[in-house]
Amino acid sequence: MTINPSGWRPERALAANDENEGGGTFTGNRALMLEEKLIFEIGDSKSCGVDFDDVPEVASRLGGLERSAPIGLPGLSEPETVRHYTRLSRQNYAIDLGLFPLGSCTMKHNPRLNERMARLPGFADVHPLQPAETVQGAYELIHVLGQWLIKLTGMNSVAMSPKAGAHGELCGLLAIRSALEARGDARKVVLVPESAHGTNPATAAFCGYSVETIPATKAGRVDRAALEGRLAPDVAAVMITNPNTCGLFEREMVEICEAVHAAGALVYCDGANFNAIVGRVRPGDLGIDAMHINLHKTFSTPHGGGGPGAGPVVFSAALSPFAPLPFVEKTGDTYILVEEETADEDHSRSFGRMAAFHGQMGMFTRAASYMMSHGADGLRQVAEDAVLNANYILRQLEDVLDAPFGESGPCMHEALFSDEGLAEGLSTMDIAKGLIDEGFHPMTMYFPLVVHGAMLIEPTETESKASLDQFIGALRSVAERARAGDLSLKAAPFYAPRRRLDETAAARKPILTWRDATPAE
Repeated sequence: MTINPSGWRPERALAANDENEGGGTFTGNRALMLEEKLIFEIGDSKSCGVDFDDVPEVASRLGGLERSAPIGLPGLSEPETVRHYTRLSRQNYAIDLGLFPLGSCTMKHNPRLNERMARLPGFADVHPLQPAETVQGAYELIHVLGQWLIKLTGMNSVAMSPKAGAHGELCGLLAIRSALEARGDARKVVLVPESAHGTNPATAAFCGYSVETIPATKAGRVDRAALEGRLAPDVAAVMITNPNTCGLFEREMVEICEAVHAAGALVYCDGANFNAIVGRVRPGDLGIDAMHINLHKTFSTPHGGGGPGAGPVVFSAALSPFAPLPFVEKTGDTYILVEEETADEDHSRSFGRMAAFHGQMGMFTRAASYMMSHGADGLRQVAEDAVLNANYILRQLEDVLDAPFGESGPCMHEALFSDEGLAEGLSTMDIAKGLIDEGFHPMTMYFPLVVHGAMLIEPTETESKASLDQFIGALRSVAERARAGDLSLKAAPFYAPRRRLDETAAARKPILTWRDATPAE
């Protein structure tokens, strides 16, 4: 498939952008692309959008901590405030606007049914300190969701309280550390593949372990020989992502787990990519001891925005006694929250709490709704369609973008490309910026680090063929320009609300405060 980017005129785009900056219209707007000022530039700090009565003088109770200067907040009316934030929201890209191709992130559609269920009063209005008898329905949902996770992963138990993927990693490694300490085994090294998510080595270091890197083979998978060669009495655990961040399934996972266990260590699996194998492969059958599950990825709860999150962790029988508290337990027809260690119970060796309270009820409700609406066969199809879509992208683009592992067999849930073959002076960053002009959020760039100029694309299962074809056509267009040496890409994006920014300067020297440049009267 070849797409001719007919009508592309960089000079026309530049002219249009100049108009957007104020040269073409009185307002600076381009039709419905509104030029929005900072909120401080809209309002007046000397006035307020609401009328208040004069505040009577009262004795201060701040102990000398009173504000010494005006706070400087702008005073806006309600319609001004609503319009400001609505206009800003229109400059965001979201999954509800189009395909979100971020590799390793699984940015899939969030079914509205899930949202409706999460807003049911019995779930949305619960309080963590309510008496147990008043939240039996919430406990039951947490218990049912946990049982589904155990069944889907083939594991022995689950901890529902971790709040995110990295928090789940911490949970798993703390359980591993507790298990080793219980047998008097002071191991201090965790092995991590070079293609791993950055949170893996960070979590291991946070737990007090030294981290050593295991190389990958030319085919993009863990070098089993190198890993087995490093196994020794000082190795506590191996952290492996499967499918890995190159979008490939670790075919030797069973043999790797057997070797790790034979050396007295344990296996942690980063479950960030579980969406590619849900309903198809049970990690417990591979020999995994602990694995976190990102509910926002595999089971389609809202992704991003800083939270709330949920990263349940499933455990093997060997690690279950060390799992954290609290957890929901069913006794007869009643559900209870087990919060304390007791000597006569299986959880007497728990490493403790991961959080003050149990977890995020809204995330649990959405995930349970997603599972129940899909059913076992539907969840299996999720993985199959996700893998099919990724392979479609891989094969449709491998003639214009270098696919470093394209000959390693089919990919899993994401397609990986590199900057090999681009004209001199052009880079992955330029392709990403050109893709913005085509109306798409860029793919994950420069990750995994094992591939130079990496472009990691994950379409997920929720995209139609028509949607994929449009994305493929847009990316082909940009890639062909980059291979042909079209240096206008160095100035892209042209059509975005803002032109290309200096991301390095913005990260190192961010301007976090606004200063009024208006001369004082």
